[in-house]
Amino acid sequence: MPSDSMDDIELKNIQLQFPPLRCLSRDDSSVREERVETDKGSLLVAVQGNRAKPAILTYHDLGLNYISSFQAFFNYIDMRVLLENFCVYHVNAPGQEEGAPTLPEDYVYPSMDELAEQLLFVLGYFGLKSVIGFGVGAGANILARFALAHPEKVNALCLINCVSTQAGWIEWGYQKLNVRHLRSQGMTQGVLDYLMWHHFGRGTEERNHDLVQVYKNYFERRVNPTNLALLIDSYVRRTDLNITRELDPTRKKEGLTLGVPVMNITGALSPHVDDTVTLNGRLDPMNSSWMKISDCGMVLEEQPGKVSEAFRLFLQGEGYGK
Repeated sequence: MPSDSMDDIELKNIQLQFPPLRCLSRDDSSVREERVETDKGSLLVAVQGNRAKPAILTYHDLGLNYISSFQAFFNYIDMRVLLENFCVYHVNAPGQEEGAPTLPEDYVYPSMDELAEQLLFVLGYFGLKSVIGFGVGAGANILARFALAHPEKVNALCLINCVSTQAGWIEWGYQKLNVRHLRSQGMTQGVLDYLMWHHFGRGTEERNHDLVQVYKNYFERRVNPTNLALLIDSYVRRTDLNITRELDPTRKKEGLTLGVPVMNITGALSPHVDDTVTLNGRLDPMNSSWMKISDCGMVLEEQPGKVSEAFRLFLQGEGYGK
């Protein structure tokens, strides 16, 4: 039959395109890593781009570092174009960088407010007057704290899955259990399941099996469990950001909410959607926008095109770039 021969012809002409395997180890030679001394120990900061350009400062989420959180996204084709106009400073929380040695027993891990204050040392070290903040999860919370304490040093914020409240009892209980397991047994199945849920939400296996495997392997093999326990412990003890929306222009007080422009992003399948809605209700609608991206939990990994487009338009609205 003619249709059979057509099928044969079509099949012969199909070339399989295998996407490059996702890599969660450092593979970008253009990134320079530097150690910055702070009052709470040293931080590893990775610099990407021309330092003469305006600064974007990133901060990662729990269980991740700058490579596993941002490398793939900032190497995404649309972001590479954007980066020609910016320099990115990727901050790693203490002890969370690739291959980090276990922090000393007597090391007191910084609180969330102290992690935010450490950024003053980063800005001072690189001679930056102000930055655009780009944070995910715990990192978004840290950048929001920094912007509240030092509004003159932040030009704009892109916050992904940002929580503005203190931990509820359920989160507190789960995280305390995770901390105990990480300290005594390392990366247990329970901790691994929690981290996968925290980053991807539910039903990830059906959406993107390969991505799930990459991150499971990463959490199992590449994360220092003792150091992660310290960061999680600090995150679960976070205080409320204490911000409120004030719509009466005569009563708007400095520091009541975030005064800088904020793009507040979540994924429709993320477990943190409600947290971002709560944050949205506490921000000034005149300088903030809330965006829920469909079909994903971990937005930078699953929908980099949509996030990079939104981020580009957000920066253009703030007078950056074309």
